[in-house]
Amino acid sequence: MKKIYCISGLGADERAFGRLQIKGHTMAALPWLMPNPHETIGQYAKRMSAGIKDENPILMGLSFGGMMSIEIAKIINAPKVILISSIKSGDELPAWLKRSGQLRLNRLFPMRSFKIMEPVQNIFLGAIGKDEKDMARSYRKNAPQQYTDWAINEVLNWRNTWQPPTLFHIHGDNDRMFPIKYVSPTHVVKGGGHFMIMNKAAQVSAAINDIV
Repeated sequence: MKKIYCISGLGADERAFGRLQIKGHTMAALPWLMPNPHETIGQYAKRMSAGIKDENPILMGLSFGGMMSIEIAKIINAPKVILISSIKSGDELPAWLKRSGQLRLNRLFPMRSFKIMEPVQNIFLGAIGKDEKDMARSYRKNAPQQYTDWAINEVLNWRNTWQPPTLFHIHGDNDRMFPIKYVSPTHVVKGGGHFMIMNKAAQVSAAINDIV
């Protein structure tokens, strides 16, 4: 069976892909690494790519993991790169996130897991059911602050303009984190939010099976 290397969203892990059903393929999650001081996203991607043991792998990234998939595809040959609920370039960031990066608000007000903010964060994530909200809470609680601060800064200041030759983009038309009006997906999931990989796994799986 062919292998798909999966990169989860910011601070998440392989559980994010647990509801997908991909025919004829196995999925291998690339774990997030602790960033080194002053490490660029390109340098980080090179370290992360060391976990890929197959030649010409399929890369699949969720949210920030999609951005990282593109960075890894700059280093190794990947015949297919699949983004889920992600962006392809800095131009696809919504204006409020661009402005946050320009004003360095993430440095002035580093993200912390305040319980009072969870409902707002869940709305942006599109986490609907109890299982999804519990998973999101687990990610917020357990992600190391050093990693979280670095990753948020990289998202807000990502200025990529390059795209892999064969790029597929699965996106929900109700994504509040990365609104669809800013992106140009190849596959649209009707009613899908940023967490659609969990609550619309059948539709996301169908799109992936169409691609692979």
